[in-house]
Amino acid sequence: MLHTKAPHIEELIGEALQKAHHIGEPLFISIVERIDAQDPFQFFEAGSAVDTHRLFWQSADNDFTMVGVGKGSQLYAKSEQRFQEVQSLWNELQENAIIHDDYNKKGTGMVALGGFSFDPLEAETTPWESFPDSQLTIPAYLLTNVDEESYLTINAVIFPEDHPQQIANQILSQRELLFEAEMKAVQLPEIKKTVEISPEDWKVSVRKATEDIKAGMIEKVVLARELRLSFHEDIHITSILRTLAETQSNSYVFAFESNGDHFIGATPERLAKVDERKLVSTCLAGTTPRGKSEEEDMLLGQELLADPKNRQEHQFVVEMIREAVEACSSQIEIPEAPILYPLKNLQHLYTPVKAILDQGYTLLDVIEKLHPTPALGGMPQKKSVSYIREHETLNRGWYAGPVGWFDTRNNGEFAVAIRSALIQQDEASLFAGCGVVEDSDPEAEYEETAVKLQPMRSVLGGF
Repeated sequence: MLHTKAPHIEELIGEALQKAHHIGEPLFISIVERIDAQDPFQFFEAGSAVDTHRLFWQSADNDFTMVGVGKGSQLYAKSEQRFQEVQSLWNELQENAIIHDDYNKKGTGMVALGGFSFDPLEAETTPWESFPDSQLTIPAYLLTNVDEESYLTINAVIFPEDHPQQIANQILSQRELLFEAEMKAVQLPEIKKTVEISPEDWKVSVRKATEDIKAGMIEKVVLARELRLSFHEDIHITSILRTLAETQSNSYVFAFESNGDHFIGATPERLAKVDERKLVSTCLAGTTPRGKSEEEDMLLGQELLADPKNRQEHQFVVEMIREAVEACSSQIEIPEAPILYPLKNLQHLYTPVKAILDQGYTLLDVIEKLHPTPALGGMPQKKSVSYIREHETLNRGWYAGPVGWFDTRNNGEFAVAIRSALIQQDEASLFAGCGVVEDSDPEAEYEETAVKLQPMRSVLGGF
């Protein structure tokens, strides 16, 4: 991988073409330029005129946003070794890559964005046909807003037989389109029909799980259910994204478009972040609503901190994260007790885990060891995932899977895709789960999932 200073696009493509001719293979080129400040939502909206493959990522700290349009290249894998396969594909892509980047800012240059399904062995595809088991995209055009500045990265694969002027003209014309569109005022969608998918059957599955836990089959399992909404018109994704960003503070806001379908959400749960080998993971397990007054809010939070079930569930996750992080890191720091993590609709028990990533390990190595945490799968890890595959009535697809990004500097961040929805034109499937232990009450767990569905449901026009 060669880093150079960026001259004009036409010159860069000509140089890349000469090198592709010389080596007899296609190579990847990445060009970074600083641009005037851009509205990421307007850029996302404009991207629909260029390609129906768009990506959006905003950090939970609201200080870093990336918007991708088109496919410079993509990384796919489908096996139990999918994280290793994606890493290998990423390494290969970098071997014949020329990066023109004078800035070296987070989220510029060659950056892969996307996600993984919850379970690679899930045989059912409906309704996730547009989302492969693993799909990471290096966008053709990537807007990065960081440190109060905007950067545009142009990514492309150059083949020996390409014509340099033709490629340059295409890039420049599409680049122009990305800065021309204006945002239209669009109201949030109006719900036509709401269908809870087999709620009574789901409660029966929770009761069955408590019996299996008492019988010693597993220690804990997370069971999810689905809420399906239909609307009077197609959902305007950009408006939903903007509303999520404005209303769901302390959350990662994301959207991944694939073949006309969109997976979108605002998740509070970081899986892992690596920045200059500094590793941060998060235990976010144990949930209660926000109060209607400051006094009620504080009371609910204190009850959550003192609740044995939620504290046990939280500790399961802490210990699993500790074990996963210890396998590839050193200098691990974990607080002795959780604190409260407030969101707009919910509050959670929260424990950060910090460490230094050992040499030779990557962010994907960490994600492979962490996914799924007990907060999304259960305990023991493999047995609980097998139990979900056999007993859960829905196909999770990318719900509860890792979504995020990484770059050529081995930096990046993945979150857990909860508080999310699969949007298909005028329909949306919302998902929520809860941790089942031996004394779980099906009705109480049902109500907990209803609370967790509320953030996405409210943004989509519900109450």
